[in-house]
Order: sequence, then structure tokens, then C-alpha cells
Amino acid sequence: MIDEYQKLHPEITVKHNRFATSDEAKEQFQTSLGAGSGLADVVGVDNSWMPQVMQNSENFFDLSSSNVEGRWNDWNEKIATTYDGKLLGYATDIGPQSIAYRADLFKAAGLPTDREEVAELFGGKDATWDDFFKVGEKFKAAGTGPAFYDDSSSVATSWGDQYRVLWEDPDNGDIIAGNNKDLRNIYDTVTSQDDLSAHIARWSQDWVDAFQKDKFAVMPAPSWMLGVIKGNAAGVTGWDVANVFPGGGVNSGGSYLTVPKQSQHPEEAKALADWLTAPEQQLKAFKATGNFPSQVQAQKSDELQQVTDPFFNNAPVGKILTDRAAAVNEIPYKGENYFAITTAFNNAIKRVSVDRTHSAQESWDMFETELKTLG
Repeated sequence: MIDEYQKLHPEITVKHNRFATSDEAKEQFQTSLGAGSGLADVVGVDNSWMPQVMQNSENFFDLSSSNVEGRWNDWNEKIATTYDGKLLGYATDIGPQSIAYRADLFKAAGLPTDREEVAELFGGKDATWDDFFKVGEKFKAAGTGPAFYDDSSSVATSWGDQYRVLWEDPDNGDIIAGNNKDLRNIYDTVTSQDDLSAHIARWSQDWVDAFQKDKFAVMPAPSWMLGVIKGNAAGVTGWDVANVFPGGGVNSGGSYLTVPKQSQHPEEAKALADWLTAPEQQLKAFKATGNFPSQVQAQKSDELQQVTDPFFNNAPVGKILTDRAAAVNEIPYKGENYFAITTAFNNAIKRVSVDRTHSAQESWDMFETELKTLG
């Protein structure tokens, strides 16, 4: 799309800075923000970093414009809007979750393979997390070899995204994760069911390699993850998508384009961010990568509903993800410590599931200690 934009605007040159991981991108973002220099003209910001943008609102341009009024769902726009009404980010995508699964591995385990039957297997519209783990037990009992799902911390994160308040108190900013009974239940359940996991951490090289080695059969998959699966599992057949998710709907992820006041070309930067997040461009992005449009017009389009994906057995991913997005009821509150708290939480599960160096209780105690250092 950047190439297309430069053809439309030959007077503009766009240099695309890319980072290997989200952590590297965030580190550069924080360092440059603090130094007062080094940020690009347009900066992509993960939704989990938006609290930092809000806290440093004076360092970002207000992107409010009649051209973008009504472009996004209210909850999506609210995340990037200051108390005094300044819009600091244009939403690029959202992450409604579905269940991605290997139909061939399900068949070997004696489970249904048709996506509608698989949705019912997981509980259909009334699916619960208990149903999810029960299917995992059935899959494991078949003894065919692969693990049920890839990563315990990702299952926990998906589950946690269904709660509005889990990590911090929205009224006073206090960190409540250590005493939150819902979070402790998620942690205890996932660590006690760890034998269903492949014991690998998402985004690690082992995880990337696992797609080619039939290491697991199921992934809780935000829309943007479908593109990742296709890339890592290139040449592997059997992947499909079921229109179901435990506990109902959940949005995980999504990003924004911001224009920092460090920019030497703010008007040109704003125009690029506007164009990249317009409905037409986001439909192209969805077809290419699975990034589900954040724009209302794109979400309602017939073009989106008709999108299928040959890699996922021609699954009607446009319709499935539209249904999953419509099922979202809660948007998690993310305060200034959200990124640090969730990193510590994921590391706590990793010590139990991936490194296997600590018991569940030992690792939870370490998590609580880390929380105290955050405030």
C-alpha cells in the first residue's frame, strides 16, 4: 500500500521502518519519546502502548478531522481520544478471535473436522472455557502425538481479554492484578491444564518451527494471527477456522497510527495515516494478512462478507470474523502499567509451561513480587 501511495503522490517518499519484534519497536518508541527525537513521522502504536501516548498527549498531534468522523467503532476511537477530545491515533485494525484448528489432526484424533461441527464441539454460541479444555482432554486422550494448543500464556491472555477490569483499577490506577480473583482463576486453570500445551512460547523460533512439525492442533487466533499462521505453515494443509470462541466474543490486539510532534512533515504524515486507515485500504489489508478492519464502513461491506481464504480450506473468514467482532462485549481497561504487568504475567506462565523451572505457586509468588516494583 505504501508503494501505491507513492505512485498516487510522486512528490512523497515513504521510508518504512520495521522491527523484528513488538518489544523492540516499543523500546525504540519509549527511548525516542523520552529523548525528544528519533521518532518517525508516522508511528505505529500497538493498542497496549496507547496509555503511554495518552499520558504524553502533548507530544502528539491531534488528528481530528471531518474526513474521519464516524470511521471507527466508538470503543475503538475512545482508546485513542484524550479527555478533552483530541484524537491521537487512527485505528488500523482490531483483533476479533476465533478458533483456528488443524482439521487433519482432529480427524486423526477421532474428532469432527467440519468447521460448523467443530464450532458445536466447542460449545457453539454458549461455548465456555470449560468446554475448551474438555475438547483438549478428548484430543489428548486419543494419543496421536501433537499437543492440543500452542502456548499456555496465549490462552490465558485471550481469556483475560474478556474482562474489563483485570490488571489495574480504572478509578485510581492502582495495580490490582495480584489480588484479582478472576486473574488468579485464569492462571490456576491454565497452569493446571498445562499438559494440553506444546510448551513453547509464541514468537520464539521453536514456535515458528512447530507449524511445520505438527506440534499442535489448535490456536486461539485473533484475526491478524491468520496471516501469521499462513506464513509459518506455508505448504502445510489442514488448517481451518471455526466460528466460535470460549466465553463469547473477545478482541485481542489492534494498532494505531500516530503523528508525533517530532515530525518535520506533520501534514504529509497525517495524510498518509488517513489514507492507510481508510476503509478501502483496510479491506486490501484484510485480504492480504487477515488484519480485520477497524472501520465501520469496511465491516459492513458486502465485499468483506464474501472474503474466503483458500489456505484455511476456503473458510468464509470475512463472515466468521464479522460474527466474532459482533460478539465482543467487554473491552479491557489498559492503564499505564498494562504492558509491564501483562509481560510479567506471561513470564510467570512461561516459567511453569515453557522453561519448567518453577511450580505454579512459586512462579505466582514471583509475579506478585514483580508487581510491587511497578507501584
